[in-house]
Amino acid sequence: MSEAGKEKAEKKPSKKREEKSVGTQVKVGEAARDPNYTPRFKKRYNDVIRPELMKQFGYKNAMQVPKINKIVVNIGAGEASGDQKKIQSAVNDLTAIAGQKAVVTRAKKAIATFKIREGLPIGVKVTLRQDRMYEFLDRLITMALPRVRDFRGLKGSSFDGRGNYAMGLKEHIVFVEIDYDKTESVWGMDVIINTSAKTDEEAKALLKGFQFPFMN
Repeated sequence: MSEAGKEKAEKKPSKKREEKSVGTQVKVGEAARDPNYTPRFKKRYNDVIRPELMKQFGYKNAMQVPKINKIVVNIGAGEASGDQKKIQSAVNDLTAIAGQKAVVTRAKKAIATFKIREGLPIGVKVTLRQDRMYEFLDRLITMALPRVRDFRGLKGSSFDGRGNYAMGLKEHIVFVEIDYDKTESVWGMDVIINTSAKTDEEAKALLKGFQFPFMN
């Protein structure tokens, strides 16, 4: 679960952290504007990762090689549930980050303990596939993660046993698409990467090919 949306911290991200962003910036929605554009990470998968995985695991043909099917990004509203202004702010921010319209998630049933009514807005999410998925992944790895305060790497154990990987970010403002001065709140985010890998070992090798900075 994402951390509840929290009020902005007193200090902005330092210039030092701003300067840690690496790699060539990928413009959101670039694939949609230029039909000849191929995302860097898509090209990397086709030209580098897939051949390496075929050799490493001895697949008979390219169709057997694991790939990323989709990426789901979620922001949990927490205490902001029911606050239309903050929910809309989360929608706007996630849309800017993902390059695709985010949708509001609502409670499927009432939970009296948490004062949640059925149908109450409880967060926002976006599901990315194909080019937008690769563009988001590129920005996440080369630009957002290097801006995370005291970042030491990603947990290599956060796979679900079926080749899918989940990670969390405490502050969505690590994405350069977000204007700190204009965002309503600082949100936590969940990023779930769904792959076609049959094992966690294969999925981890796939993500390592995309330069995921695993600690272990």
